[in-house]
Amino acid sequence: MQQNGSSGSSNGSGDCGGGGGGGCGRDRQALSFSPLPAATTRVRRFIQERRTLPLPRVMVVFSAAGDTEKPGDAMSSSDSAAEDEFRKPASPAPSFALSKPLRSSLNTPELEFPEVISLNVGGTYFTTRLSTLRRYEDTMLAAMFSGRHYIPRDSEGRYFIDRDGTYFGDILNFLREGELPHRDRVRAVHREAQYYALGPLLDSLEDTQPLTGEKVRQAFLDLMPYYRDNLERIVEIAKMRAIQKKARFAKLKICVYKEEMPITPYERPLFNSLRFERSDSEAKLFEHHCEVDVSFGPWEAVADVYDLLHCIVGDLAELGITAEQQCIGVCDKHLINHYYCKRPIYEFKITWW
Repeated sequence: MQQNGSSGSSNGSGDCGGGGGGGCGRDRQALSFSPLPAATTRVRRFIQERRTLPLPRVMVVFSAAGDTEKPGDAMSSSDSAAEDEFRKPASPAPSFALSKPLRSSLNTPELEFPEVISLNVGGTYFTTRLSTLRRYEDTMLAAMFSGRHYIPRDSEGRYFIDRDGTYFGDILNFLREGELPHRDRVRAVHREAQYYALGPLLDSLEDTQPLTGEKVRQAFLDLMPYYRDNLERIVEIAKMRAIQKKARFAKLKICVYKEEMPITPYERPLFNSLRFERSDSEAKLFEHHCEVDVSFGPWEAVADVYDLLHCIVGDLAELGITAEQQCIGVCDKHLINHYYCKRPIYEFKITWW
């Protein structure tokens, strides 16, 4: 009690003595309650300011279920549990949903087909035996009807193959009895056999006409590496000239020569040969390009100039272009020392409509 009294007297020293306890108590009471209005004002201001402040935003980060804690992180058990609570995914990972149909598809047994198969090949209907379609292994049809692949069906339940069915009957006739198509259909059936990867039919067709003759012709055309490029050039030039002249046809000059050195010396008949040899320096003197649109040659084969002309006209016809050709002379351009070029020049007439 004395300590409290002494502390109280010491706090109130200077204005009252030991005998004026009552007066000093009232003074202390007045002094102790005097700062309340200021404190209340600060509290009210703080409350008002706090109401105007924006509410704090909380960001929650979700991670994959397979995330593991880094070995360098030092966390308490409570912190790691709280972080795991935040990292817990809201829904299962998409990989789990995709893995189920994949497993079920792998475990699906092979499809079973009836003995008699109804087919819809590009709108043409066929009926055959399952064993006929599986006649040869390593073919597209055998793989399709092996039971390992899904085959769509039309509204009538026929198995649908999205291919032109015009020549599919020839494919079935070969699978049934080994029958080959007529010569007029060999090229088209050969293309279909390539699509169905029917090796035995391809081998049989390539040993018949006209594919056998096509092999020989291609062997001849391979001697001229720019043959296809020259055909495209003929078409482009003829089209450009017909458009410029607003004409139904266009004419081109084409040089076709077989020999390596078709240069004729007039004053030296002893060397008037197409196969005599020249040195490199002499050969440069006779380098010459005829003033034509396209030039074919030279080549070394039994086939002559007329054979190549037949190939050019025929290949243009395969592109739907009608072409006529005739020889209009030779190249008479003077070279050197009375040497003149005597390569034949042909005029091609391309008709567009």
